[in-house]
Amino acid sequence: MTMSDPLGDMLARIRNGQMAAKSVIECPHSKLRENVCSVLADEGFIRTFKKIDGENNKHMLQIELKYAEGRGVIRKLDRVSTPGRRVYKNVKEMPRFYNGLGVLIVSTPQGLMTDHKARAANVGGEVLCQVF
Repeated sequence: MTMSDPLGDMLARIRNGQMAAKSVIECPHSKLRENVCSVLADEGFIRTFKKIDGENNKHMLQIELKYAEGRGVIRKLDRVSTPGRRVYKNVKEMPRFYNGLGVLIVSTPQGLMTDHKARAANVGGEVLCQVF
């Protein structure tokens, strides 16, 4: 069965893994998912991630979740742009999530980056998800 929203599936796995207090979760690999994980790791929302080889030449992402004081570091993780409704914002229209405390992950022509870096680079793009 094909997946209609692979990034939304990964975000749901991360949310569910934190609710179940898992230390490591796995999801199928794609370049988009790997780039989103690298942004999450750079911002300190997850510990690490690595690409592992699965059976039949299928790769998996192994994501190590991060906890602080017995609670998951990620408090809110939502998908903004979906396959049925794409959300594009330029630099001037880009919203601030939780007054700048949260992070928007934006797909720009220069690659995936946070909203703070996109404003500094003066580029806009598709708002993929928001994390707090």
